[in-house]
Amino acid sequence: MSRPDAAGAARGWRWAGPWWPRTLYGRLLGVLLIGLVAGQGLSLWINLAERDRVVQRSTGLQPARRVADLVLLLDTLDAAERQRFVRLMDAPPLRVRLLEAPEPLQAPGPAATAAPETALALYRQGLRQGLGDGRPFELAAWQITPPQRPGSLADGPASPPPPPSAASPADPRAAWRAQRAERWRHHAGLVFVAQVPLQGGQWLRLENRPLADDTSLPWRVPVSLLVLALTVAALSWWAVRRVTRPLADLARAADGLGQDLTQAPLPETGPQEVARANRAFNRMQQRLRRTLEGRTRMLAAVSHDLKTPLTRMRLRAEMLDDEDLRERMEHDLDEMSQMVGDALDHLRGLEQAQERRPVDVMALLESLQADQQAMGRDVRLEGACERPWLGGAAALRRCVNNLVDNAVLYGQRALLSVQDSPEAVTIRVRDAGPGLPPEALEQVFEPFFRLEASRNRVTGGTGLGLAIARQIAEGAGGTLSLRNPPEGGLEATLRLPR
Repeated sequence: MSRPDAAGAARGWRWAGPWWPRTLYGRLLGVLLIGLVAGQGLSLWINLAERDRVVQRSTGLQPARRVADLVLLLDTLDAAERQRFVRLMDAPPLRVRLLEAPEPLQAPGPAATAAPETALALYRQGLRQGLGDGRPFELAAWQITPPQRPGSLADGPASPPPPPSAASPADPRAAWRAQRAERWRHHAGLVFVAQVPLQGGQWLRLENRPLADDTSLPWRVPVSLLVLALTVAALSWWAVRRVTRPLADLARAADGLGQDLTQAPLPETGPQEVARANRAFNRMQQRLRRTLEGRTRMLAAVSHDLKTPLTRMRLRAEMLDDEDLRERMEHDLDEMSQMVGDALDHLRGLEQAQERRPVDVMALLESLQADQQAMGRDVRLEGACERPWLGGAAALRRCVNNLVDNAVLYGQRALLSVQDSPEAVTIRVRDAGPGLPPEALEQVFEPFFRLEASRNRVTGGTGLGLAIARQIAEGAGGTLSLRNPPEGGLEATLRLPR
C-alpha cells in the first residue's frame, strides 16, 4: 500500500501533467506567466470587441443622423437651390437624388444579401430621432460581399487601369474625391437606401454606403502588449527567484546538517516567514549540537570513571589461579573497553565534520588489504579508481575497514570491488556468509543491534561497526546499503559522490 503523503501528492498534481515544473520556483513563475498571457489575451479581445462595436455604430446610427440633417436642410430650400445642393452632396459614400415619386427599393446587385437586423435597426433609429416620429420614410439595407480581386483566374483578363484623373496634382481635394469614388465603386459592405418625402411633394432618395474601417489592427498594439508582457515576465522572474532562494538555502542547510552540525547558522533576515523559518532551523541546530555534546561529555565521563574499576578488575583477574576463568574475565573487560570506545567514536563522528582532501582510493584500499592479510584474513581487491576522491582519508579507511571486518568475521572472506565514474566512486564488499533476512538489512545499521542467530558477542563486535560506517558514508554525502546477491553471501555497497 502506498504512503498517504505520496498518494496525496500524486492526486494533488496529477492534473498538471509531466510538462508542469517540479520546483516551487518553476511553478510560481509558470502561474504568473499563464496569468499574464490570459490577462493580455482578454484585454486584447475586449479592445477588439469594443473597436468592432464602435465601427458598427459608425456604420448605422451616425450616418442616419447625417441623412436626417440633410433632409431637414433641404426642407428649407426652394427647388432651384435644392437641385444645386443635391449636386454638391452627391458624392461617395452618399448618393443623393431628387424624385417626383418614390421608386421601388431593390437590391443593388446579385451579390447583395439581407443586411444584419442590428445595423438596420440602428439606421432606422437614427432616422426617426433626426426626422421625428411624424414623418414617414422608406428604408432598406443590403450586405454586399467582397468582389474578387482584379486579375485573378476567375475574373479572366485583368481590367484596364482607370483613366487618369483630369485633376492636377496641385488639386488634392479632387484627387481625394476620385480616390473615394473608386473605393465606393468596389465597395463591399452595408448599403442603406432611404426615401424621404420633402416639403413641396418631392422625394429624396439617399443611397448610403458607409466605407467600413478596413484598416488592420495597428502594429503598436501587439508590440506594446509584447513589451508589457516581457517586462512583467522579467520582473516576475526576478521576484520569484528572490522569494524561492531562501527556501533553496534552507534545503541545502538541512541537507548539510547531517554532515556537519557546526555549520554556520542561516541569516535571520528577509521576509517575515523566511526569517521565522531560518530562526527555527538555527534553534534546532543549536539544540541538536547541545544534545550531542551533552551525550558525548556524559559518556566520556562514564568512560573515564570506568577506567579505575576496570583496571582494578584486570589486576584481580591476573591474580586468579584458574586460567580459564582469568581468560573469560579478561575477554569481558576487553569487550567493555571496546564498547565504550566505539560509542565515544560514534558520538564524536555525529558532531564533527569530515575534512575534504584528495584521497588516492586505490592506495588506501591496497594498504587496508595488506593489513588484513597480515592478520591472516582472506581479503581480495579488484577494479580500479584512476582519479582521486575528495573527502576524509581516515574516515574512509575506517568505514571500509568496518565493512571488511564485518565480512571476514561473519562471512569467512571479503572481496572488494571498485568502480569509478564521473558521478561517484562505488566500493562493494562481498562475503561468503549466510546473508541476512530481508527485514534485517536496515535494522543492522541501528546502534547496538545484533542478530542472535548468527551475529553475537561470541564472534566479537559491539553492534556499532555498521552504524559508524553508514554515519561516515552519509557524512561524506554518500550512501551505504546491504543486499543479498543471488549467488549468496552479503554485499555492502558504498557510494561516494564526486
